[in-house]
Amino acid sequence: MKQILFFFIISNALIFSCSSSNNEDITEVEEIEKEIIDIEEEEEEETPTEETSKITWKNWYLSVPLDNGDGKATSIFYEAIENNTLTTAQSKYFYKNDDGSYTLFTKFTGFTTSGKSELNGKYCRTELREFWRGNQSTTDNWSMSTGTHILESTLKVDYVEGNGRTIVAQIHGKETDGLEGSPATVKIRWNSGEIQIDYYTKPDNGEPWTSAFDEKLNVGKVDNEIFTFKIKIENGKFYYGLVCEAKGINTDYTLIYDYVGNGYGHENYFKTGNYYGWNADYEKTAQVILYEVKTEHK
Repeated sequence: MKQILFFFIISNALIFSCSSSNNEDITEVEEIEKEIIDIEEEEEEETPTEETSKITWKNWYLSVPLDNGDGKATSIFYEAIENNTLTTAQSKYFYKNDDGSYTLFTKFTGFTTSGKSELNGKYCRTELREFWRGNQSTTDNWSMSTGTHILESTLKVDYVEGNGRTIVAQIHGKETDGLEGSPATVKIRWNSGEIQIDYYTKPDNGEPWTSAFDEKLNVGKVDNEIFTFKIKIENGKFYYGLVCEAKGINTDYTLIYDYVGNGYGHENYFKTGNYYGWNADYEKTAQVILYEVKTEHK
């Protein structure tokens, strides 16, 4: 198309220039060049751009509170998300929105990642668990003692019924040789609009890393606005950042705790989503919108 228009414009210019002065020829050439540039710009604007995913799905799997057949929650892997092959039941808890974001709906059903739970027992979730190398294995974890590890999750909490609490991001420890337990080492909680960091600290001698030794820190009120929470582990230390444009919050990475310096040795993985802090009935619900997730390991 561009070549045809170019030939048409040049042909007309040559016919016109036969009866024009040198100055008029120069002006005509300048006008031709401008028309060609305008055509190129129009074609660039009309060329469709391929949609870029804001989540690398191969690096995650999704848990939803549906019975997988043995009383545990159901795991959904990246192929089903990318190919949009979730079942109708699964799509109640997780689905893509028109703007490219994802809705993570959840409620207490009794089907948790560790098995069937009665009311007032464990908690349910619609949440992503990291496979940081994309190996599709729960052995795909990282250590705080080496490298730098970053999670940046952009979300909005639509609503949380009941007690108003849901966890939107985590560093979760893995069972590791020579160490007891699999600690939920860092939890980022949306608590009635306030962002709260709940982090484990060094236990007493011989004790495992558990919530018996945790500390909590409120870092900003985002309410139901879009926000980005950032977690960074660098040189064994935990830093956080928080951005919420609607609330005027722009907190750069801030040191919270030195994990390796205090003897923490578990392997870890990131989580993000809607880990609902309610288990008193089967009716109340919570909903989180996930816009983008970035991870970096170096």
